Amino acid sequence: MTSDVRPPDPVVLPEELWRRREERHHACVDHLTAEHLQRRRRGEPHPVVDFLFTYYRTSVATVRRWHPGPGVLLENAHRSERREWRHYLRATVAGRDGLVVDADSVWRRCGDRVSRARAVVAATAGRRGATGCFGLHEWAMLYRSGRDGVRHGQVPLRLTHDRIDEIVRGSRLQCTHFDAFRFFTDDAVPLNREPLTRDGQVHDEQPACLHAGMDVYAHTAALEAGAPGELLLDALRAAFDAREVDMRSSPYDLSAWGLTPIPVETAEGRAEFVAFQKQWIARTQVLRSRFLAAVDHVERLAGRVPVGAR
Repeated sequence: MTSDVRPPDPVVLPEELWRRREERHHACVDHLTAEHLQRRRRGEPHPVVDFLFTYYRTSVATVRRWHPGPGVLLENAHRSERREWRHYLRATVAGRDGLVVDADSVWRRCGDRVSRARAVVAATAGRRGATGCFGLHEWAMLYRSGRDGVRHGQVPLRLTHDRIDEIVRGSRLQCTHFDAFRFFTDDAVPLNREPLTRDGQVHDEQPACLHAGMDVYAHTAALEAGAPGELLLDALRAAFDAREVDMRSSPYDLSAWGLTPIPVETAEGRAEFVAFQKQWIARTQVLRSRFLAAVDHVERLAGRVPVGAR
């Protein structure tokens, strides 16, 4: 559906101000990713951080690009390299020239994907967090696999295979995230509380899940120039923190990378993991709300939704 109502004129962001915001964004992303880029140049893999840029297929260069989101004119940006970027249009507002994000271009390229993501994120945001999984998905990916089944082959285990199998058998697997469940070993699949499917994500995801929260980073990046840079940066920071906890709670020995385990095979370790999950729920619910608002904003400015319909 398209709207006959003309969207409001963009807000003008003076050049000095948007340049300052862009520089701050660059500095923050550079701080987060400098070591990752150095390792990549040396050809050194990292079992924790690489995931955020390989599994999610999002480059540092993409994350480093700051966008204001639609509805904002960047004064004099037509004189910068931004004029060559996808999804930007030349515009004049109140006699001031610059560039604006073309919401229609963003929606035509990204709308189908982010609409699907929006459905899952909105459903997740509406549920209570379930904190009973204890991060055992990485354990389930090793269950009864032997050495040949180790997913992170360059990383030693901190427990024997027999002990890992014992922990999995003695726990009721509570995974709610399909993209973790799909990597379970065949023997671990029936141990989960229920089978998970891609189509069932909208019904199964819940906000205590570390990976469901990390996915908000990927969904935000998928919105391209439609996502405000501040949202993308906050989602990336959250993903960094969750990925570290994700792997610290695994059966892998990450001491060579300076990380101590969260021993979820013990009561103390499980309590530590649950404490993080409770903070994670609050943090990612805010990110979900901001992501949903960003998608709605792009859709509305693209004329796909009448003003006042959401």
